[in-house]
Amino acid sequence: MESMLDAALEVTVGDGVRFTFTVVNPGNTPLEVTFRDACRADFTVYEDDTEVWRYSDGEAFAQVLTSADLQPGEAATFEETWPDPKPGDYTAEATLRILEDDVSARTPFSV
Repeated sequence: MESMLDAALEVTVGDGVRFTFTVVNPGNTPLEVTFRDACRADFTVYEDDTEVWRYSDGEAFAQVLTSADLQPGEAATFEETWPDPKPGDYTAEATLRILEDDVSARTPFSV
């Protein structure tokens, strides 16, 4: 099934690693998405195929369904920082955690 949203992930390495995840409604009609809990987007870092960091690990999120409407061409942006990365080559993945079908984007980066 093709995603109903376009997704892009940008990574900025500096004081920690900053992730900026943007989803856009590319269609001509409004889209309603339903988030399955208060963690609207999650971020994961892999070294080779091994997960080395996940934003949601050890976090507690309210178990509440919420909805959002994205108008045609409208974007939603989610940001998070990995505070203490070790030098290496990684792949970042950001996931929009919605009931309809998770939407994700991946990109390689180096620290």
